[in-house]
Amino acid sequence: MQLKKNIKVGNKLHLFLFIYLFSIFITLKTSAEINLDGNKTDIKILDKISSKNELIKLVNNEEFIYKDLAIKSIKCTDSKFDDNPEVKAYIQVRDLTKKDRNNVFVFNGWMFSSSPSIAPFDHPVYDIWLVGCY
Repeated sequence: MQLKKNIKVGNKLHLFLFIYLFSIFITLKTSAEINLDGNKTDIKILDKISSKNELIKLVNNEEFIYKDLAIKSIKCTDSKFDDNPEVKAYIQVRDLTKKDRNNVFVFNGWMFSSSPSIAPFDHPVYDIWLVGCY
């Protein structure tokens, strides 16, 4: 009879240990994912007329005026711990020269550093691509 009690206590101890270790694993994984979100986004802007490019550092959720463009980065993530690292950012771009209120954004969507052609930024004067997130 005493042998059965020791087995039950041993099983409960293993179950408690498993739940404890699993909760630590989930907590560490969640905190690692949170740290990958950046507060700043780096983009490069090419002026097609002058053939000059410029590195712009955007602060997330703040609008940046670059000549005729108003650029705003909403969210930026970096997956540098993956085997194939990817930087992605949700960016909104408005052309300030257009007075048409029906087409507010020239670009409104996710940009990917490894594949800028997935969601291309199409503007006759400027070209924008994502460089980094930190």
